[in-house]
Order: sequence, then structure tokens, then C-alpha cells
Amino acid sequence: MVDQNSQGIAGNAAVCRICPHHCRLQPGDTGKCGARSNRQGRVASDSYGVITALALDPIEKKPLYHFYPGSRILSAGSFGCNLRCPFCQNSHIAMAGAGAFNGTGAGDMQPGKPGQRAAADRIKPEELVAAALAEKNRGNIGLAYTYNEPLVGYEFVLDCAKLATAAGLKNVLVSNGYVCRQPLEELLPYIQAMNIDLKGFTPEYYAKLGGDLEAVKATIKRAATTCHVEVTTLIVPGENDSEAEMMAMAAWLASIDKAIPYHVSRFFPHWQMKDRGPTPVEKVYALAATARRYLTYVYEGNC
Repeated sequence: MVDQNSQGIAGNAAVCRICPHHCRLQPGDTGKCGARSNRQGRVASDSYGVITALALDPIEKKPLYHFYPGSRILSAGSFGCNLRCPFCQNSHIAMAGAGAFNGTGAGDMQPGKPGQRAAADRIKPEELVAAALAEKNRGNIGLAYTYNEPLVGYEFVLDCAKLATAAGLKNVLVSNGYVCRQPLEELLPYIQAMNIDLKGFTPEYYAKLGGDLEAVKATIKRAATTCHVEVTTLIVPGENDSEAEMMAMAAWLASIDKAIPYHVSRFFPHWQMKDRGPTPVEKVYALAATARRYLTYVYEGNC
């Protein structure tokens, strides 16, 4: 699928306009996300229709606590991510490229455990929406785009979201928020809820993760004007766990809306960050208490 948010430049190179990396790609090159490449002078989505994980999850698992609580949502993931968080819990798909999967067809499209499918299925948006509709009798309200960073597969998300909306289903986006304004604006009319990761609140920390704090703040601020938004911060020991940073983060969220639900989540060792222990439970509760000075709804996670 060719990206309309790309720009051809001299020499058959192209610039991807989906996220602020603006990867400049020569023919055959793949972007930092591992899921977008230059095909004949245009940026294309290599992950279009590739499903690496599919599960009927409680909506609270996204986590969304204030959006149709008690319901379920069919959650689909693909591969690739435009950040490089060393603690990524889904690194087997988020940090993988197209070569890691062999799209072999839609199969029976039965929801299972995320990340445990034997092969990635390449399906059509119509098939995924049909699978979501088939789960309505089990409490499903729609589709969640999650597990990896869904916006690196922007075209598939947009196509599915349009069809799901037409079918009366809800669309949920679980994202790191590192996206450019134009594609975000194109997608927001079809998204009813988002959970956005706010990794920390310093430019230096975001630089470590390969992103930009201001870009993510802009996404949160814009999305909150259009759809239901909840925000999650994973508290990583020694990285983003100071009271001062939490005060700044919570105060900024409150400046948008004091009623934004905020999830303060406990870190466990994963991927490239297995050299330290989990966040102390008391630290998570202390930082959540700090956030409650500014925000009405604050929840501890993974405790």
C-alpha cells in the first residue's frame, strides 16, 4: 500500500511524512520503524494487512478505564515501531521488520493470545472488520490497533477504521503519539478513544528513546479535543521516576483537562533492559499520589 503522506524527491528518493523522523529513503531503503520502505520513488507500508497478534481483550487492558468499562475489544497488532524503547514488552513484533513474518493468508481469523501466532496473516480490512463483527456476541465493541506502534501501519489502520465506523463499531488507538499532524488529522474522525504513552517529561529522556517530547505532547493535546483520551506512563527506575518530573507531567495534563484518566504503570525487566529490577511498588503508589494533586482520575498499573 503506497503512502499518500510521502513526498518524492530527486533521484527517486522519498521522504516519509507519517512521523517526525521524516525518513529520507532511497529506493529499497526501509525507515527507522522497520515497516515502511521506498518502492519506486514512493513510501509504501510493508505491514499493510499483516496481523501478528489478535486477541479479544477487556477494554481495561488497553488500558482504558473510562471508555465502555466492562466491554471487550478485538485487538490487532502488526510489526514495527518508530521509537526504540529498550524496555519494550512486545519487542518480538514492535522491533521486527517485514522479513520476520511470512504473510500467508487470513487463516480462520480466530482471536488467540497476542504475539503467539505461528505466522503473520496478511488480510484485507474487510476481513478484520468482519472478524470484529463476529465477536459482538462476546461483548466486542470494535477494533483496537495495538501491541506494536499502529501508526507505522497508518494506511491499514485508516482503511479499517473507516469500515469499522460504517459498521457501527468503535475504533481504539493505543499509540506512542509520535505522529505528524496531517495523518493524525485524517485519522481522528474515525477514532473514538486513544491511550497514548507519555514516556516521560524531559527532552533528554525522549532522545534516549528515539523520539521527541513536544511531538507527543502535541498529539495528546489535539486528540483530547476530538476523542476520549487516556494517558499512560511506565515508571522506569532511575529514568523517569522523580517526583519533580511527575509533578510537571501531571500539571501539564491537568492544563488540558483535569479529568484525563492517567495510568501510572510499574516497569518489569524486558528486552534490552533486564539489568535492573522492577519498579518498587511503593514508588508507583507515591508517584500516583503526586499525580492526584493535579488530576482527578489516577490509576496504578502492573502492581
